[in-house]
Amino acid sequence: MAADDLIDLEGKIKEVYPGGNFLVETEFGTDVHAHLAGKLRRHHIRVVLGDRVTVAVSPYDPTKGRITFRHK
Repeated sequence: MAADDLIDLEGKIKEVYPGGNFLVETEFGTDVHAHLAGKLRRHHIRVVLGDRVTVAVSPYDPTKGRITFRHK
């Protein structure tokens, strides 16, 4: 799937799991299991509990996604 087919949602980090995995509560109230995108890992951007983030979600499985941006 191409990157432009993904749906971008804003949410808040609800839980932190080991290995760079997170549970994100979106603005619509749904929970998404998400992992960090490669650029966030490469540039050592820290994502902690309570941060506002943008999650790229597949239209085929809206329960899994990738964290692509951390808001300030």
